[in-house]
Amino acid sequence: MTLKPFFCWVFNSLRQGAVDCLNKGYTGAPSGLSRVRLALFRRTFFTSSTVVMNPEFFAAPSAESSDVVLSVAQLNRQVGNLLEGNFSRIWVRGEISNFTQAASGHWYFTIKDERASVRAVMFRGRAQTLSFTPRAGERFEFRATVTLYEPRGDYQLQVETLRRAGQGDLHEAFLRLKEKLAAEGLFDPARKRPIATMPHAVGVVTSLAAAALRDVLTSMARRAPHVRVIVYPAPVQGEGAAAKLVQALQTAIDRNEVATLLLVRGGGSLEDLWSFNDEALARAVAASPIPVISGVGHETDFTICDFVADLRAPTPTAAAELSCTARQRGLDQVGELLIHLERQQRRVLERAALRLDRAMALLVSPQQRLQRQRLQIDDLQRRLHQATRRRQSLESTRLAMLNTRLTAALPSVSRVRRDLDRAQQRLVAVGARQLRAPRARLDAAVLTLQALNPRKILGRGYALVRNPHGELVKNALDLSIGDRLTLELGQGSADVEVFKSSRLL
Repeated sequence: MTLKPFFCWVFNSLRQGAVDCLNKGYTGAPSGLSRVRLALFRRTFFTSSTVVMNPEFFAAPSAESSDVVLSVAQLNRQVGNLLEGNFSRIWVRGEISNFTQAASGHWYFTIKDERASVRAVMFRGRAQTLSFTPRAGERFEFRATVTLYEPRGDYQLQVETLRRAGQGDLHEAFLRLKEKLAAEGLFDPARKRPIATMPHAVGVVTSLAAAALRDVLTSMARRAPHVRVIVYPAPVQGEGAAAKLVQALQTAIDRNEVATLLLVRGGGSLEDLWSFNDEALARAVAASPIPVISGVGHETDFTICDFVADLRAPTPTAAAELSCTARQRGLDQVGELLIHLERQQRRVLERAALRLDRAMALLVSPQQRLQRQRLQIDDLQRRLHQATRRRQSLESTRLAMLNTRLTAALPSVSRVRRDLDRAQQRLVAVGARQLRAPRARLDAAVLTLQALNPRKILGRGYALVRNPHGELVKNALDLSIGDRLTLELGQGSADVEVFKSSRLL
């Protein structure tokens, strides 16, 4: 029994050192006395595979150590110390699930594999050293220490760092299906249809017990109470949920009683939302003739249905808001249109009144119009008379001036007559002289022409001989016996026939 106080001192010293390190955030390797204490602690209380715990070693010295009773807090603290001592730092491989980033900056999540899961925490100081934020479904290797959360007695991993070890099976399946459907063009924005802004009815495909349904109904009742909401119930989680969702969607399509369909559910882990990553459901959403709005999970959650739907909403409430125009907004728009219409109508009436006033100003009685026209005629007559007299006066003055100028310019008639007679005599004399030589040449030419006139020659007994074609015959060799010829004489003509032809030597 004399060794018992020594072991209690050793344990309390080690426990206090570990508590001080945790309180100060110290996660490095122990040094100095702390290393010696931990080594002595492991060699004393731990073997290679079994942890030996004896309450009497953890209690303060007492006369009757076999009767020591531990409180729950003491028990959890001692178990935590044992876990931290046996698992100083370890590497764990697993898939992240239920990831939460607290407002303080700490990360809380679950590490799982095919057979088990464990809770984990990564404090803000450690999380800020990473260049990325992990997501649910991704697989990592975690460097962590095993700790016990004393208030609940739950053990957890306190993660110091992590590195990628490949993505989880669900996430990999999600990416494969996403790539497949994207290659088929189901995510193409060109095939997405516009959402009706004023639907008469909206359909909701979700579970009757889902909080998302209450959010949608509350939002629709508040924003658009005039729009009818039809619910097509189907489970949104669990085995067979995807097939039920496809069936509910097909029911809505067959009934064709809504203008827009909402496919909604609340947030959750990747496993909780996995029904909305089903290929059959995605193809049903893409083939739906009714526009579909997907509002699955929170803003950071993405499913295959979000990509194939005609519109993706971050939350179910947002899906309800995007499905139709708010009643108050519609009323405001109608009010604005009425105000605009009233203004336009007022402008039209004002322009019409102005045109009427101008027309009334131009409209006068027939008597007034005749009187005005009579005054205009009198004025025109007066102006015409004045213009005529003015022109006559001007013309008279001009005529007098021209007469004066003409009188001054007229020569003496007797003198001009004498000059004209002398010029005529000179012209006759010059003409006679100039015509004398041409007249002589003309007489000579007339005599020459008369001498060369064929008719004169024919008058002396000659004749012109022509063949039947009217051509002159110049050579007797051109004639044949029996040819008929025409003789053109000085007086008349005669037809003859050739009886004989002879050639002149």
